[in-house]
Parts: sequence; C-alpha cells; structure tokens
Amino acid sequence: MLEIPESKVMSQQIEEVLSGKRIVEVKNATSPHKFVGYNGDPQEYDSLLSGKQILSSHGHGMFVDICCEDHTFLIGGEGTNIRYYPSREKCPEKFQLQVIFDDDSCIVFTVAMYGGIWACREEFQNAYYQRSLHSISPLEDAFDESVFEKIFQSATQDISLKALLAIEQRIPGLGNGTLQDILFNAGLHPKRKKSTLSDCEKGELFHCLKTTLAAMTKNGGRDTEKDFFGQNGRYPTILSKNTVDRPCPHCGNRIVKETYLGGAIYFCPICQKL
Repeated sequence: MLEIPESKVMSQQIEEVLSGKRIVEVKNATSPHKFVGYNGDPQEYDSLLSGKQILSSHGHGMFVDICCEDHTFLIGGEGTNIRYYPSREKCPEKFQLQVIFDDDSCIVFTVAMYGGIWACREEFQNAYYQRSLHSISPLEDAFDESVFEKIFQSATQDISLKALLAIEQRIPGLGNGTLQDILFNAGLHPKRKKSTLSDCEKGELFHCLKTTLAAMTKNGGRDTEKDFFGQNGRYPTILSKNTVDRPCPHCGNRIVKETYLGGAIYFCPICQKL
C-alpha cells in the first residue's frame, strides 16, 4: 500500500524517468476490477492524456501525482501499483490502465484489493486528496511539536494510538503499515489509549514518527512494498508480515500478530507493554 515513504520515493523515480516523455496512447483495463475508482469515464482518459508531455511528479500522503502539460494530472491512490516497463512488449497482459510513451516505454497501473486511478484537468476534487495535498508532511521541517499536538488533540474521544494515527488519515499517508515501526521505536503498544501517555512518551512518539518515516524514505521505502521498478524497498521493517513470530531485536521475545480495528497489528509484548 502507498504510504508516506513509498509515495515520496515513487514520485522521485517517476520524475527522473518520465519527465520529457510524451504520452501517445492510454489503454483501458484488460482485467476490469470493481474496486478501482476512476474520475469520470476511464474511456475518456486517452483523449484527455494523449499528446501530453510529462512535466514532473509529486508524492504526498497516499497519492502519487504525475503532472502533465495543460494542467493535466494522472493520479495513483493508496492501493494502486504503478510500474515502469522500458518496452510495452515486456508489460503484463492484465492491468487496470496502461500508458504508452513516445519511446515505446510504458507504465502500468494494477490494483489487487482496492485503489484509485484518476485522470483530471486542474486539481482532483476529492476530500482525502485535498487534505493530503494541503497538509504538512512529517518529512518536512514544518511538521513540529505544535503540529503534532494539534493532531493529538483533534480526537476528542480517548482512542487508541492506532485509531489516532492510522484510521482517519489525521496524518495523510501514515497508515497501518508504517505505524507499526513508529510505535515499536517509541516503545508504545498500538492499543494504548492516548490519555495514558505521559508528556515524555508523547515527545518520544513525535520523535520516532519523524525519524522512522525519514529512515523509510531514505532507504527507498519498506521491504514489504515495491517501487516504480518493481523492486522491494531497502528499509528492513521491524514489525510486519516479514517478521511475525521472529525474535524481537531488542529483547528476543517473539513478535506477535493480532487483528485490531479492521487490520493486523504487530508488537513485542515485552517492549510494548499495554
């Protein structure tokens, strides 16, 4: 799933590889998927995008924007995979959208569970997208303790740390995947209620949120996710599907997986006491 590190890394790769290329054709889904969101009729994407040159790319939250001429955008959302192929002959037969360029290279959008592929002129008018676009990212220096405190206080009910940080996109692009290592590094259990945190623990959570996301981004994303070229990220996740039942790197206790609030959580019962 695209979260803050992956959207940032992928947008940098897209800009480096695609800038200056011109779209010659857009092909619609060869494998229709009922849980893919489009902006309007995807049959119109070809006429909207063909002939446009790629100018840049911007990653924010759980979105990756591919910015084209004439204020035109092609956007991939949270559950969408975007892959580059140097030749269209090498791309998979099944996809939800294919974009072919003037040098015969192409990109393919695929969705496993759910996702969005939106083409539009001017800004995409979607509430989650707009919040993501205009929010301060934890990767920015401007995301400081005062910003974090406002987010912390925005939940009026005494909810868990997972609910606070990963459920309602209070921090766009911080999801259940990146949350696990943030909480591990802070020594906090995902089920801890926000009211139980001391000022010291809250300060450590802020610090670990910033440093963990920065490390994930610097290392090309998490090793559980793939980049623009289909390669796994180089950040070794501490808590993920890759490490469940393995020894905790701090105490050696077995890493535990549970279902909580509609998804999996991973934790060390010793280092992250509830």
